[in-house]
Order: sequence, then C-alpha cells, then structure tokens
Amino acid sequence: MSSDTPRTTRRRVLLGIGTGATVGLAGCSGNSDQGGTETATSTPTETPMPTETATETPEETPMGSAMVRVAHLSPNAPNVDVYVDESAVLEDVPFGAVSEYLDVPAGERQVEITAAGDPDTSVFSGPVTVEDGTAYTVAAIGEIGDGADQMFEPLILQDDNSDPGGDTARVRVVHASPDAPAVDVTVASSGDALYDGVAYGQSGYVEVPAGEYTLQIRGDTDGNDGDVVASFDLDLAGGQVYTAFAAGYLSPDDEPADTPFDLVVAQDTESGTMSDGMDDPAMVRVAHLSPNAPNVDVYVDGSAALEDVPFGAVSGYLDVPAGTRTVEITAAGDPDASVFAGDVGVESGQPYTIAAIGEIGDGADQMFEPLVLQDDNSAPDSGMARLRVVHASPDAPAVDVTVAAGDVLFDGVAYGGSGYVEVPAGDYTTQIRGDTDSNDGDVVAEYEVSLSGGQVYTAFAAGYLSPDDEPADTPFDLVVAQDTMA
Repeated sequence: MSSDTPRTTRRRVLLGIGTGATVGLAGCSGNSDQGGTETATSTPTETPMPTETATETPEETPMGSAMVRVAHLSPNAPNVDVYVDESAVLEDVPFGAVSEYLDVPAGERQVEITAAGDPDTSVFSGPVTVEDGTAYTVAAIGEIGDGADQMFEPLILQDDNSDPGGDTARVRVVHASPDAPAVDVTVASSGDALYDGVAYGQSGYVEVPAGEYTLQIRGDTDGNDGDVVASFDLDLAGGQVYTAFAAGYLSPDDEPADTPFDLVVAQDTESGTMSDGMDDPAMVRVAHLSPNAPNVDVYVDGSAALEDVPFGAVSGYLDVPAGTRTVEITAAGDPDASVFAGDVGVESGQPYTIAAIGEIGDGADQMFEPLVLQDDNSAPDSGMARLRVVHASPDAPAVDVTVAAGDVLFDGVAYGGSGYVEVPAGDYTTQIRGDTDSNDGDVVAEYEVSLSGGQVYTAFAAGYLSPDDEPADTPFDLVVAQDTMA
C-alpha cells in the first residue's frame, strides 16, 4: 500500500443526504417552447440535496427557534453558499436543490447568499425575520447580472406543514421561472384547474385526494385551456405536504443560461409510513458504499424507503418499527434486479446505519452485503467530538488513521471494521496509512475534517485504492457524515 504523493482533500460534512426531513423530487419537463403543443409526460427525478457544513448553527435564544430551509431556484446563478448571522449553514448548493429544515433562532436574522467558495461575491445580503415555532422556505429566485428579466432576491414563504388528513395531500405551487408568464395548472385526467393565473413570485396551497396525478402547466387563460407547455407526473401520499417549484427558463435559448423549465417537487413533511402506530421505533439510515454498484433503491418490508441512492450518499435517519425487518436492495428503477434481500433486526429507540459495502458481479474482492452498525449518537461533552471510522474500501488492506501532528486515531482497521474515538473539537488533517506496528506506513490519502463540539460523525473510507485495476473507476474517498444535528 503506497503512494508517491498523498492526496489532500477538503471533506464537506454530509448531514441528511438523500432523505430526511425533506425528500426532494424533480420533474423533467418536455418541450419548453411557450407556444408549443402538449409534451410527453416525464417522470420526476430525485432533487439534489445540498451539503450542510459542520459549522454550528446559531445557539437557540430564549425567544425560541424557527425551522428554515433554502431552495436554489435562480437559473443563471452558480452554486451558492448560505450564511445566517455570518455563519455558513449550507455550502455549494446547486440549482434545483432544496435543503432540509434548519433550526434558526427566532427574530431578525441576517442572511447572505454568495457564490460557492467565494464569500466576497455576494448576490444577496439582508435581514429576514422568522417567528418561533414556524416553518419557512427561503427560495432564491430571479437572475443575476445585467439585463435580468427578474432581479435575484429571496422569496420568503411561510410553510403550512400541518396534517391535511390521512387520505388528503396538500400541494403548493411556487412560480419561480423568470421568463414565464402567469400560468394555470390543471389535472390531465379531468381537466380540473388546481391553480389559476399564478404569476411569477406567487404561490398557493390546494388540498387533493392522495394518489397519482399528471399535472399540466398551461399559459393562463380565462378558461384554463391554454397551450400545455409541460407535463409532470406526481405521486402524492395521504397526510403529506408538498411544494412544487416551477423553475428554470421556458425558452432557454433566449436566456443567459441553458437551464430548461422544470418542476422541482419537495416533500415538506416526513412520510412516517413505516412507523405509523409504533410507540418507539428504531432509527435507521442507509449509506451506499459499493464502488461498482449502480444507484440503488432500498425496500423495508416490501415498501420503498429510499430511491435512486448514488454511491457515497448517506441518508437521513428513517423511523422503522422495531423487530426483524426484511430489507431488500435493488438496482434503481428495477425491482427485479435484487442485489441483497435478507432480515435485519433493530431495537426500539436505537439508531443504526446500514452500509451497503462490497462489490457486485463475479470476481469481487469483497461480496456485496449490508454492514449493520449500531450508532452511538449520545452527546459528547461540548468541547469534544465523537468520530467513527468505517473501512469500506474493498481493495484496501487494514489501515491506520493518524492526524498530521502524528497522533494515532485508529489502529489496524480492517475491511468491514469500525470504531469510535473522542477528540477535542477543531480542524484536523487526517492521514490514511497502511497498517504497521508503529503506525508509520505510507500515507495514501489525506483529508481535512472540521469537527464541532458536542457532535458525532462517521467517516466512511470507500471507493477503490487502485481503481485502474478494478471493475469501476471509483477512486478512494472519505465520506464524512454528521450523525447528530448541530
């Protein structure tokens, strides 16, 4: 195990990637020509989730806290960083991403949005007031630069996430397409108008029976019979709340960025379908760490719990009934292509990580399997952080993990092995080395990790150490997940 030049990589901390408090689904539109005829219906795809930083959110004040999430809907803006009261709360947020809800102290907060990685390039800075116990979406809409059809600004939406009832779904549409006129939204099967004359920057809720819908976006007319410019399929679960953001350019060829019109659909409430009626469920999350496996779907007791999970993703925790659960992992979108099916036991009130590790196919160095880990998310002291390393690289031997200063964090961690240590909060350069008795093996990779006090993290060593010799070009990486909420 050797390397001429170790790689040093800044690790962003993942918090709730995949699903968690917010599950994002983005529809793909068809013809975006405003005057076009009805398009072929497209199936929604998963919304990218932004990566949260390890920066602590502002401490809660006696006035309480609000729940705030951010949606990036500016079609010609770069990826952005978001600051609240000068602390970074979200980094490298791409267009179409909708974050999870963050706890933010109630009152007037100073919000700044900058180009990702460039704090001096501010596209918005100003006060935003949020009330105790209230949920908000801060949607970055409009355009940057001269000649904008609509100026870049944050649209502050107060979210109604109250329970609509077991057989009913609540849906909100937000018009955030800067070159689109007012629109009507109708249901293909019935022609019923769900929304009438929604102008840019406007939004509104409706409640509908749970079920599958094809929504049609039309130019606004008195009879709600304008040309259909895009259609989107949605599956709305009972008792849940959704927001559909109409974003991108209706005519991208005439605009400053090739960002076509799309419907970004976020589920605003947690489904909870697996834990209904359970007094004390287990908390389970999934990590996809198989370097040659495709994106996967995860089923629990025959119900889809996660869909289209890519390599390196770590989901948020899902409530799952305690006991023996049947878990199946399949290729995304192909329930017949099962790569694992078996029973997993989970206990009430306990958090678990199910890590999909190993490889698929013949000649695997390590067979594909779920590694079931019981997580210790109890709070360390405020000045300390708890860190776990999980070895999931199928072609790597046992490793030592040291800090650049020379201290040994982990000694001789073999494939499939894991363990916790507690360290003072702070910034670390961690070194991955071949295992030796004296912990001085060659450094094959270095990663910078920022650990906040009172928090728990898991670092998954994944990918191939020598991808040129393996069935997929998935290089070795350190995927760091924050296991507790800041």
